Amino acid sequence: MTQRLHLVFGGELVDPSGTTFKNVDDIHVVGIFPDYQTAYNAWKAEAQRTVDNAHMRYFISHLHRMLDEEAEGSPTEEVEN
Repeated sequence: MTQRLHLVFGGELVDPSGTTFKNVDDIHVVGIFPDYQTAYNAWKAEAQRTVDNAHMRYFISHLHRMLDEEAEGSPTEEVEN
């Protein structure tokens, strides 16, 4: 059976239309979940809890895609220093 791990995390963004966190040290890691539905439920709970702050965003990251070494890699954005 294939594991499909998902990470749910979030925090306050600089601009609500972007994905740059205001303070990386304050990122809230909700947890790692064994399937998308469980991750979605955790994401939804955090998103609803912080609905009054337009700059707060939570994300679901598909960790299993990073662990699948046989899958072709996807292009990534160049990291700015």
